Amino acid sequence: MEIMSDHVHLFATAHPKISPSYIVKMAKGITGRLLLKEFDNLKQQLYKGHLWNKSYYIETQGNISEESVKQYIENQKDN
Repeated sequence: MEIMSDHVHLFATAHPKISPSYIVKMAKGITGRLLLKEFDNLKQQLYKGHLWNKSYYIETQGNISEESVKQYIENQKDN
């Protein structure tokens, strides 16, 4: 995972029967609940009280090596 100023890169592995959209939904839901519970005043600072935007971009690994994906995410810090 790499946390950027306006988005997050998350590299995850899952069973083929679990849809990528479900993984995103769960990641956003769980992290949102935990952060809002931890930081009481955060909800007032957010648009309509929502931590995450509904949109997301997802891409499957395909023929690219796991190391290439990890390197790409790591290099995003510098940009």
